[in-house]
Amino acid sequence: MSSTSRKKILIGCTGSVATIKLPQLVEKLWQNNLDVRVVVTEKAKHFLKEAELPPGIQVLSDTVEWAAWQDRGDPVLHIDLVKWADLFLIAPLDANTLGKIASGICDNILTCVARAWDPLKPLIFCPAMNTKMWEHPVTAPQIALLKSWGYKEVTCISKTLMCGDVGMGGMAEVDNIVQTTLRLVNPWDPYSPPDLRL
Repeated sequence: MSSTSRKKILIGCTGSVATIKLPQLVEKLWQNNLDVRVVVTEKAKHFLKEAELPPGIQVLSDTVEWAAWQDRGDPVLHIDLVKWADLFLIAPLDANTLGKIASGICDNILTCVARAWDPLKPLIFCPAMNTKMWEHPVTAPQIALLKSWGYKEVTCISKTLMCGDVGMGGMAEVDNIVQTTLRLVNPWDPYSPPDLRL
C-alpha cells in the first residue's frame, strides 16, 4: 500500500497519566500500516517521553501551532490536521478535556481540532480519570453528549489506578483501542480480519 493511500490517524493526548501508553499505541497502529500524528495538551507533555515514540512521529502542541502562524495566509495547524486525518482518536481523554469538548471550549490545539472536527469522519474517545472523578454526576451526561454527536467511546476499565485507588476510570487496554480504531477507519475493508469489520 502506498503512503498516499494509507489511512491517517490523529491521536490526541490529554493530561492523564495514561498518556504514558502513547508509544505502545502508536507502535501498534504503525504495525497496521496507518499514518500517525499526535497532538498533545500542555499537561499531557508531563507524561510523554517523545524518545520512546517510533522515529518520525510528529508531536504537535500549542507551541508548534502558534509558532507556525505569524500573519494572514500562514497555516492554521488545527484546521490542517482536521483536513489531514481520517480519524481522530483521543486517548486518553481526561476529565478536564471531556468537560471542555462537551461545552464547546476550544482553548488549545487538541480542543480546537475537536471543535472543528468533520462529523462525517470518526472520532473515538477513551476516558481516563480517577474513580472519584468518573463517578461525579457531571461525567455521565458529558459522555452521553459526546456519544449523541456520533463519537465512539472506548469505555474505561476498573483497575488499580496510579494513585493506588481501585475502581473505574482506567483507560481501556491498548489492544481494545487499536481494534476499535481499525474497525472505524476501515469499515468495509474486505482484507480486514472478520472480527475487525463493522
